[in-house]
Amino acid sequence: MLILSNVKKTFNKGTINEKKALNGISLTLNEGDFVTIIGGNGAGKSTMLNMIAGVYPIDSGRIEIDGVNISRQPEYRRAKYIGRVFQDPMKGTAAGMEIQENMALAFRRGRLRGLGWGITAKEKDYYRDLLTRLGLGLQTRMTSKVGLLSGGQRQALTLLMATIQKPRLLLLDEHTAALDPQTARKVLDLTNEMVTEQKLTALMVTHNMKDAIQIGNRLIMMNNGRIIYDVSGEEKRKLTVEALLRKFAQASGEELANDRMMLSK
Repeated sequence: MLILSNVKKTFNKGTINEKKALNGISLTLNEGDFVTIIGGNGAGKSTMLNMIAGVYPIDSGRIEIDGVNISRQPEYRRAKYIGRVFQDPMKGTAAGMEIQENMALAFRRGRLRGLGWGITAKEKDYYRDLLTRLGLGLQTRMTSKVGLLSGGQRQALTLLMATIQKPRLLLLDEHTAALDPQTARKVLDLTNEMVTEQKLTALMVTHNMKDAIQIGNRLIMMNNGRIIYDVSGEEKRKLTVEALLRKFAQASGEELANDRMMLSK
């Protein structure tokens, strides 16, 4: 469903700050794969998601979704395939617009816009039902400005907006990292529920090794812009954090030096 073939990206090429972010990444996802991605700082995790989303152009290689070569497509053209939730809860929503207006924008993603009236009564009922499932009471605040919501509420709303049109691919870039532990668990549970129920294909970057092991059907580990470990099925279910750390040392030839990941043990 998603194919990355020898994708390379170097930032600040030819300068003293040159950084090889992706060193020939190749990855194939099947329909319905829920893949967690872990790795140290600068491993290339977020860069890979940005390349898929079209935030930056790739230097070389090929990216396909559903057999369509999107390697050179601009970010806005890829939006019809991709839903995304960012680490920063402020990024996925328009703070000055109402909750229902934000949802209407997401609902119309990839569609032709007409000159008809705004949000219909039928749409409002649909949005209210979706918000009720979040269990955060937002269904009673549909005309509230999104800027008045907490970080966790905004992130849950962003997740809902990213999946309202059932994207071909859902990208989750450490989307619970900025939240307190209790809220992060709530958003993570909602994520797991939505991906499973809708049978979405998803890539989730996380610094939490326990979450990486417990969530999804496949785990990949990155280091220095490469995938150094790829595990799924029964082997993934049997993994422990200690085994994962050993795998990292074996595959990379170095110890994992990442405070956030070590604290998540």
